Order: sequence, then C-alpha cells, then structure tokens
Amino acid sequence: MIPDTPTPSRPRWTHAFERLWKLHWVMAACFLIIYLVGIVMARLPREVVFRGSLYNVHKSFGVLVLCLLLFRIFTLLQVFGGKYLKRTPRLTPQWIKTFSIHLLLYVLMLVVPISGILLSNTGGHDVPFFFVTLPNWFEENRSIAAIAHNFHFWLSYTLLALVALHMVEQRQFLRKTWKRTFKA
Repeated sequence: MIPDTPTPSRPRWTHAFERLWKLHWVMAACFLIIYLVGIVMARLPREVVFRGSLYNVHKSFGVLVLCLLLFRIFTLLQVFGGKYLKRTPRLTPQWIKTFSIHLLLYVLMLVVPISGILLSNTGGHDVPFFFVTLPNWFEENRSIAAIAHNFHFWLSYTLLALVALHMVEQRQFLRKTWKRTFKA
C-alpha cells in the first residue's frame, strides 16, 4: 500500500471568497467593455447610425456593474465576517494602504454608474438595462446634466487610474497565485 503523499499547502479559500474572486474578474471584464465602448461612442459624430446603440450597451453594462457590485459587497461582508471576526487585522501601514485603495475603488465603482444614471436622466435620456428601460431616478434638468457630465467623466477616469494603481499593487500576489495554480 502506498502512503498518502501530502498535498502542497494552499491557502484555504471559502466558498464566499471563491465567489468574490469570480465576481472580481467578471466585473473587470464588464468595466473593460464599458471603457472601450465609452471611448468609441464619445468620439463618434452624432450622424453615425449605431452611436445610440453603443450608448445603450454602455449604460446597460453600467447598470449590470452596479448590480454585481451590490452582490459583491454582500459577498465581501461574508468574507470579512469569516476572516475578521476570528482575528482582527494588524493595522500595518501596508494593510491601511491596501484597505484605503480598495475602499476608494468600491466607492468609485458605486458612484461612477450612479453619476452616469444622473447624467442620462437629467439630460432627458432613458437608462436601458439591455432590453428593459429602467424608470428614471432623476428628473430632467439640463443645467444639472452639464455638471453630471463633468462629474461622470472625471470620476470614471479617476476610477481607471485607481484600477491601474491596484494592478501595480497586486502584481506580486497575481504572480504567486499564477505560479501556485499552474505549477507543474
């Protein structure tokens, strides 16, 4: 009889953590689509026939991201509950920096889609969720729409800059995870 060989030590991922990890990458793909479509649609002349369709895709993915974010926050609270109820984190400068970046990312992931809904509604446009038109959250008001446009634009690029910073911060974690997962 062959004795059991010990399996390599891997971090224990709970079901909630796995769900959080999958949501992370689904939302990353959605944000990539949102940014690419947003850049293209904003540069197209008004005469282009499919420009309105690109706006609808952009808005639909924005609403999808908002829904996924709410589910992600719920899942994150489950993960934090399981992790930090057992032991409190060591408040090192690195932990505080990482927590602050993540908190700001979550705030911006919430505020940017809401600012897009504000921009659409106050500009007199509906917000579709793929094939369903959502009820308006805000009344039409062209002066607020101009402010909402700047707000949405600058916040979305601030979010993009923070995502780039997040990617730089997490490159070592991703490299270790990649090596551990695909180790020969």
